[in-house]
Amino acid sequence: MRVLVLHGPNLNLLGRRETGIYGNETLADIDARLQELASELGVDLECFQSNSEAALIERLHGAPGTVDAVVFNPAGFTHYSIALRDAVAAVGLPVVEVHLTNIHAREEFRHRSVIAPVAAGQISGFGTAGYLLGLRAAVELVSRGKMSRA
Repeated sequence: MRVLVLHGPNLNLLGRRETGIYGNETLADIDARLQELASELGVDLECFQSNSEAALIERLHGAPGTVDAVVFNPAGFTHYSIALRDAVAAVGLPVVEVHLTNIHAREEFRHRSVIAPVAAGQISGFGTAGYLLGLRAAVELVSRGKMSRA
C-alpha cells in the first residue's frame, strides 16, 4: 500500500511559526514520525509540501495509479480553494483531511472547510498526532475498500 501525505502552505515553517498555536515540531519531525509509523504498518509513504496551490493540485492529479490514499493538510487553502476541493473530488481516492489545530475552535473564517465535503473524513485539533491518526485512517479506508464521499 502506498500513501501520499500532502502538506499545504506555510507548513514548511512549522517549529518557527506561531509555536504557541502550532507547536515546536518541524515538518521534518512530522515526516519522520509518519515514516516510522508507515514502516510499522507496512506502508510506502511519500510526503510532499508546497506553498503553491497549483503544485498541490498537480500532485493530486498524479496520485491515481501511484498511491492508494492521501492524507492532506490543505492549511490556509482549506477555507476557500475550490480548485483543491475539485481536485480531491476528481481523483477518486480516499482523502483524509488533517489539521494541527481545531479549526472549529479558532477564528470564524477557519470554521469552514471546502475540502471536508469531498474528503473521507477530517481530523483536527490533535497537533502533530493528527497526521498519525490520518495515516491510520487512510490505511483503514484502503483496507476496507472505502473511497471519498465525493
